[in-house]
Amino acid sequence: MPRFAAIDVGSNALRLRIVEADGSSRAPTAQLALLHEPISAWRDVVSVRAPVRLGGEVFQTGRLTPASIGQAAAALKEFRRQMDEAKIASYRATATSAVREAQNGSTLVERARREAGIDLEVIEGVEEARLIQLAVGRRVPIGDQRVLLIDVGGGSTELTALDHGESTFSISLPVGAVRLIEAYLRGASTIDRERTGLIREAIDRALVEARPHLARATFDALIGTGGNVETLAELCPLAPSGREPRAHVPTVDVAAAKVLFAKMSAMSTAERARAFGLRMDRADTLVPATAIFLRLAELFGVRSILSPGVGLKDGILEELVDRYFQVWDAAREAEGVLAACGRVGARYGFDASHGALVMHLATRLFDDIQREHGLGERDRLLLRAAALLHDIGDFVRYDGHHKHSHYLILHADIMGLTPDERAIVANVARYHRKSVPDPSHPNFRDLDKEGRAKVRALAAILRIADALDREHLGKVKDVRADVDAPRGRLLLAVVGDEDRELEEWTVRAKSGLLKDVFGLEVELIPRSSSRPVG
Repeated sequence: MPRFAAIDVGSNALRLRIVEADGSSRAPTAQLALLHEPISAWRDVVSVRAPVRLGGEVFQTGRLTPASIGQAAAALKEFRRQMDEAKIASYRATATSAVREAQNGSTLVERARREAGIDLEVIEGVEEARLIQLAVGRRVPIGDQRVLLIDVGGGSTELTALDHGESTFSISLPVGAVRLIEAYLRGASTIDRERTGLIREAIDRALVEARPHLARATFDALIGTGGNVETLAELCPLAPSGREPRAHVPTVDVAAAKVLFAKMSAMSTAERARAFGLRMDRADTLVPATAIFLRLAELFGVRSILSPGVGLKDGILEELVDRYFQVWDAAREAEGVLAACGRVGARYGFDASHGALVMHLATRLFDDIQREHGLGERDRLLLRAAALLHDIGDFVRYDGHHKHSHYLILHADIMGLTPDERAIVANVARYHRKSVPDPSHPNFRDLDKEGRAKVRALAAILRIADALDREHLGKVKDVRADVDAPRGRLLLAVVGDEDRELEEWTVRAKSGLLKDVFGLEVELIPRSSSRPVG
């Protein structure tokens, strides 16, 4: 059976997990929301943890120390040896908040590549949340429930709200166990009332951005991930009733956790380790992590927190295995990305009908001239995202709104898009009007060669699609494009209202980029029918 590896370079430790899996038990991801039993069937081959606390200095100085970089590089070199020995089929290595925030994080990425032969990917909090959501969905029967996922790491806490298994909100908060230790607990033998108050204030400050989205929310369950909540579930277990569909999932009794928190706070780290049989680096992070979980349990009035025992590594492995066995649901993934774009658009009061229509028209054009551009399904998704969001800059100001759209998209949390993909989407939206892509523009120049080529092609299509709804009145309902290669023409058959002179004039006015990119002159076929385009 093939083997797969996941590497998590976290703020408190580095972890490697290698599993062996077959495709017989894999279910398409579209079925996950309604599952009532865990479906993953793996055999563990290797599970290793290297106790390198990268966040120890980063959260104070903003930099990784040379010593911690060296220790991490050495650990990754050993991980590479074990991966080679296991003969893995594929792997993914990710780094989270400590490396993400470090000014010299690229140094570790380069040393990982040079010394260990590992491509280390520094991921955003929203990508952490996506992968954790995937792992939880494979272990917990969510069904039609509303749940809040809480992943407490060393440097950040990811919150994801799910409704019927679909993400409705996700945010990465700058509060984690190691970060709280470095800010408030360094040098403290025990945690007195004053320090407890400071920790609570820090948690509440971090929650400020999330509160408007969660203020009126109610959840059927809170689900915690990370090593600390797993330890809490062992120390403060909620006795299962046997009547609940999630009875097989370890669960934290919140009331018992409050008592434990007070007891641990009065102890030194060494005393906690001895009293509860913990590693030293778990004994010190458990208290601040517990404070985060308890605060969220208090805010939502819950008496228990589920702990399915999964995390980032498990989400990575789920995706690797699904893609390998070709059961990954790309259509569902695309729907999730566009839903996230819709939430971003709603935040800025966008014209949803216009965005949806332009997205439809752009998609039709993309499909009809596929032989000319040669782009793939993922690029099609990036065009659709840009089309949906191209006008959100109106929220700032109509004048120059294309530039404002670029900024808002570039800095938005869009679950399912990488930073590089988000930069392409932002640039495509940037060039839906006015000037065309130009290397003198820093936003365009910063893209790599492939990214610039994609932006030019996708923006050329978007400009035509947007022109077809120039007045935001939906006069054009559909379009079909035919390429007349010998004559260098792109023939557009447009279906819609008869009164669309302005739209057709705008198409001609904005067709220059398409001619430059594809060598095709845009021509509108005379109106002979308003039948739907086939």
